[in-house]
Amino acid sequence: MEFSFNLYNAHASDGIAMALDKLLSAPVPNKYKTAPPVIVCIGSDLAIGDSLGPVCGSMIKYKTQGLNVFLYGTLSAPVTAKDVKHLRAFLKETHRNSPIIAIDAAVGDAGDIGLIKIVDKPLMPGSGANKRLGCIGDFSVMGVVAEKSVKSYALLNTTRLNLVYTMSEIIANALSLLLWNGKK
Repeated sequence: MEFSFNLYNAHASDGIAMALDKLLSAPVPNKYKTAPPVIVCIGSDLAIGDSLGPVCGSMIKYKTQGLNVFLYGTLSAPVTAKDVKHLRAFLKETHRNSPIIAIDAAVGDAGDIGLIKIVDKPLMPGSGANKRLGCIGDFSVMGVVAEKSVKSYALLNTTRLNLVYTMSEIIANALSLLLWNGKK
């Protein structure tokens, strides 16, 4: 199942929260995920286009102060695509009963820039730069920040900060809404 929301949609945060709630509450065969979700924000602050994850993680951390939330990947402590291998093993051991929501920047078609996609599949960090680093998470939240090309990584360096910041804000609002509503 896949959901897409445009960053210019005034109700994108609500839609993302509802989509994630639907995915989290759907019965999953052979998986017993009863604990609250864990959020993994992947990316690096060294390239603006790749910073969607850490910016989003920092915003979620701020917006969920007072909640007992497990969040990995912020501007002060980023989780890069190279860390996924080790983090995957850590999450499997530490958060065995929690669904994992992975957030990362993505590349796509020119018309997809500005879309936020929610998918009920693991995230494949680094795939936009043609790297095979393995997958992470049960659900993926991807913000399309640049057009896919042979030199996708170079495009991530020319991505507008406003695009990344706005998309991060929408995703962070959605996840904080989801997490706060889950505590009621």
